[in-house]
Amino acid sequence: MGYVTTKDGLRLYYEEYGSGDKAVLSAQVGFYPKGVQQALAERGYHVYCLTLRGFAPSDYVTEDYGDAWYDVFADDVVCLADALGIEKFAYTGASHGAGVGWHLMFGHPERVFAFVAMVPGPHSLAAGVMSYRQMLMQGLISSPPPFDPPIDGDEARVLRRKEREERISKNPEPDPREKKVDYGRPLMRLGSEEALCEALRSITTPTLILGGAEDPISTPELMMRTAKCLPHCKLVMYSNCGHNIDTDLTEELTDEADRFLKQAAKDGRWYKSVGEE
Repeated sequence: MGYVTTKDGLRLYYEEYGSGDKAVLSAQVGFYPKGVQQALAERGYHVYCLTLRGFAPSDYVTEDYGDAWYDVFADDVVCLADALGIEKFAYTGASHGAGVGWHLMFGHPERVFAFVAMVPGPHSLAAGVMSYRQMLMQGLISSPPPFDPPIDGDEARVLRRKEREERISKNPEPDPREKKVDYGRPLMRLGSEEALCEALRSITTPTLILGGAEDPISTPELMMRTAKCLPHCKLVMYSNCGHNIDTDLTEELTDEADRFLKQAAKDGRWYKSVGEE
C-alpha cells in the first residue's frame, strides 16, 4: 500500500498485490478484498488498485469537474503508472471502474495493452447522466434496482454473497464530502447514443467484456451494443448473474481475464490465434 501525489497536489491511495512483469491497474471508489483484481495477483500479475480521488483513504475534493470527472480519474491512473515506472499496463475495472477504462481508451490508448471491462456499459446517454450513487445520496430514488437475481442452486455462492453483504454493511458512514461527489456517467460529453457508438468504433485496444444477463445497470443490450461497436472485442455473458458478477463468480471471471490477458500480451489479439496449438 502507498500513496501517489497528483500534479494538482492530491494524495491518492493504492494497494499492491502480487508480482511479475505484467502490470494490471484498476481504479474505483473502493475495492472488495476478494475480487478479480486480487485473484489476478494470485495468477502472477502485479496488480495495483487505486482509490479514486474524493474517496477515503485518498484525498477528498470539493471541486466539481463536471463532465470531466472520468478524464481526471483516467489521468490519475496514468499518474500512478508513471510514479511506478510502468510504461504499458492492462486495465481492469467493474461498473464505474470500467468507466475509467473507457476514458483511458480515448485519453491514453498508448499506455494500455488490454482492457478487461466488467459490467462496463457504457450507459446509453439517453438514460440521463447522473450516477445511481448520487441519485441515492440526493434521495431521488429510495433504492437502486436489484443488482443481482436470486441464486439458482449454488449454496456456496449464496454464502459468498451473504459474506459480501455483511462486510459492506459494516463499512463506516461516508464523509459528507464523499456524499457530495457526483462523477456522473462515463463519456457524458459525447451527448448522444449515436456519437457514443461512433467513438467506441475507434477503440483498437483488445477488450474483454464480462457481464451478467440479469444486470439491470449494465444491461445485456448495452454490452452487446458495445461489443458490436468495438473492432477488437470478446464478450462473455453469464445467465443468472447480475451487476456484482465480479465478486459472485470471481474464479470464473479471473479464468477468462487471465486467458485473455495472456493472449493480448503475446500478440495483441483478443482471441486465440487461428491454427495455434
